[in-house]
Amino acid sequence: MGPVRVIAIASLTPLEELDDDPFLVDSRSQYAMCARWAAERGYVVTRELLVRGLSPDHSVLWDGVRPGSDLFVAPSRRVLESALSCVEEFTAECARRGVRVEIVGRAEPAYDAAMKARVHRRLSMPTAGYDGR
Repeated sequence: MGPVRVIAIASLTPLEELDDDPFLVDSRSQYAMCARWAAERGYVVTRELLVRGLSPDHSVLWDGVRPGSDLFVAPSRRVLESALSCVEEFTAECARRGVRVEIVGRAEPAYDAAMKARVHRRLSMPTAGYDGR
């Protein structure tokens, strides 16, 4: 069996919700949290999914997933709850298919006004070549 392949799940949350819930809007930070978790375990992130309310049986989730060598990871339970229409159905489907689901479970970053402004610029100007730095 090859290396464990990780599918990182992030929530596609509208920019309008930045003030209320910046972490759910900041998919870059969500992916970074998943990537750190994977690297600490010697795993490789092979796919990044950015979804909202997706059905647990949707083909985008399962495309190319290999039981026993792939796993899904999300930064937190609430990210999964935003990304998927039903977390319980998703975890049941994962169990049925022999695919693990993991939650990073680390503290979310505390967003100040400057961090929110960077997220806003990055998401509101993606075609202008702005890379978020």
